[in-house]
Amino acid sequence: MNTRRILTWCRRRMFLVFVVALAILGVTQVLKRLTPTYIVYETNKVNTNFQNKKACVHPTLEIWHPALMTHFKKLPPLKCAEGVNWVYVRNGTFHVNESAVGSNNVTCAYTPVLRPKGEDFKTLLGTFIKQMRNGQPIDSDFFQAKCIAANGSTYENLHSGIAYREELHRRHLERHPPDNMAALNILMFGFDSVSRMTWLRNLPKSHEYFVKTLGAVVLEGYNIVGDGTPQALLPILTGQTEAELPEARRGHKGATVVDGHPWIWREYEKAGYVTQWGEDGQGYGTFQYRMLGFRDPPVDHFMRPFYLALDQQSRKHKSYCLRSVPRHVNMLNWVSEFFDVYRGKPKFSFLFHSEFTHGGYNELQWADDDLLAFLKHMKDSGHLDNTLLILMADHGARFQAVRRTVQGKYEERMPYFGLRLPDWFSKKYPDAMRNLRTNGERLTTPFDIHATFRHLFNFTSSVDVGLANTRGISLFHEHSSTRTCTDADVDPHWCACLNWQKADRRSDVVKAAASALIAAVNSFTQPQRDMCENLALADILDAVVYRPPTSMLQFKASADNDGRYADLSDKMTSTIELYQLTIVTTPGGAVYEATVKHDRSAADGKKFTASEREISRINRYGNQPHCVATRLPRLRPFCYCRKQT
Repeated sequence: MNTRRILTWCRRRMFLVFVVALAILGVTQVLKRLTPTYIVYETNKVNTNFQNKKACVHPTLEIWHPALMTHFKKLPPLKCAEGVNWVYVRNGTFHVNESAVGSNNVTCAYTPVLRPKGEDFKTLLGTFIKQMRNGQPIDSDFFQAKCIAANGSTYENLHSGIAYREELHRRHLERHPPDNMAALNILMFGFDSVSRMTWLRNLPKSHEYFVKTLGAVVLEGYNIVGDGTPQALLPILTGQTEAELPEARRGHKGATVVDGHPWIWREYEKAGYVTQWGEDGQGYGTFQYRMLGFRDPPVDHFMRPFYLALDQQSRKHKSYCLRSVPRHVNMLNWVSEFFDVYRGKPKFSFLFHSEFTHGGYNELQWADDDLLAFLKHMKDSGHLDNTLLILMADHGARFQAVRRTVQGKYEERMPYFGLRLPDWFSKKYPDAMRNLRTNGERLTTPFDIHATFRHLFNFTSSVDVGLANTRGISLFHEHSSTRTCTDADVDPHWCACLNWQKADRRSDVVKAAASALIAAVNSFTQPQRDMCENLALADILDAVVYRPPTSMLQFKASADNDGRYADLSDKMTSTIELYQLTIVTTPGGAVYEATVKHDRSAADGKKFTASEREISRINRYGNQPHCVATRLPRLRPFCYCRKQT
């Protein structure tokens, strides 16, 4: 009897446990349907904003930063001489412009402007041609034209073009490129002293066309490696710094000309390419101002004699002009001529303009429409169908007032650099293009550009990540996110990467930054408040603070004329710091990573700011934003619909 009672009691208890278990399971399933997913993270396992995954984080600079507004102004259009130049060059031939001379009979004399043998600082006048026929081939790249019309009016001007040279047209037949070479033309055009921000300020039309229409990639993490133009161009053109190359400085023991440097254009010449190099500002030429220059012409078409001759007759022209043609347009035309004359032949061209920007920055705006027209012409003429096009600058402003601000110091270190490849290349090498776009947001330097030029000689499309501690890495190889300025051989005072450290996520300043972030997210959905919940802070998972590097703030100038030693006596400080936050919101359990700017000098209520492009949702939102998903897809990361399905 007792045994039966015990068994009955056990069965009842087991049944009761079973019923309770079923009830708990049922309630749990109901709650799963009614309660939004909330992901709990262990703080030490959470990655902060995507930038925290990168060893080098650059600041987000403002195009129209308040501290810089007074330095930039709109200028009236550049006006050169009225009318049209009488003479022009087309496809290597001399022409008289009928629209300029009308029905007048015109006679033009032609005097070649030449480079004396072994001389980089003088010009030589060639054989005088008394009467140049219309359509006659020019026999020198540069010449002086003097014309007289039947009515007695006269014309005199300096001109440039590309003279026909049979041996250069045959070179690609006699010198075969490597079997694995990506046979692209190289066209690089640059401006002196233009940061990425200044480029956007002064060249907005051409930049938009370059990026949106041509599909160029701009390197937003491009960092200089030294002070001045030689320190910017030598790593690109030789893969080495000035200090690593043979001594070429005027007045230094053992100094010699720079002909012996390992110029990248010579490697391209060996592969059958025709080469072109030119810069204005002959008085401060990159390789002539402090250095001894070239004994022999460094390339097939070298523009220095033109600017030496122009300097001798500068009083005959308005500033920035060659009679009716702006000088920067003349330079762009010389590039177009080069591509016209050598159509179908492999080409390497690098032109560098400094007249607008060597001592200022506002005049650069005069180049925008003309650069846009040049890009459109090069595209429409088919010249970009097989060309790697690069628009670039050597560094930002170095001496102007802008440089005396914290943002100005960043801009000096972060010049504009963009690359565009033909459509066929993108389709044939999708991995290489994917790597290039990835590298657009990572640390890159002039050494990487040289490595890219060399990569084209033995081109393979690779998904491998380049070694972080390699100085020069091709842009077609993915750059490691762990790469630092030390890895890339960038001295601390030139490094624009922010310093970072962990922040106390429970501190008042972090809480204030998180509140500003929540306010920003809610502001996006405010017009749809009848549909989207007002979010609140549930937790701060992680916080990192980024500040400008001390070495950069302390850098005042180079302590020597060659830019090899730094004067670190500047007392500049910064009131700006960036907080990278990872937060959780309620309702909905959204996890956001974001950058919040903290300006310690701003008035209360404006100290913390967060922009939409700096906010990323890192967990799935599923069906939470269903009420706006179709009509307002931009709000999907931020909206938790009041009615959940």
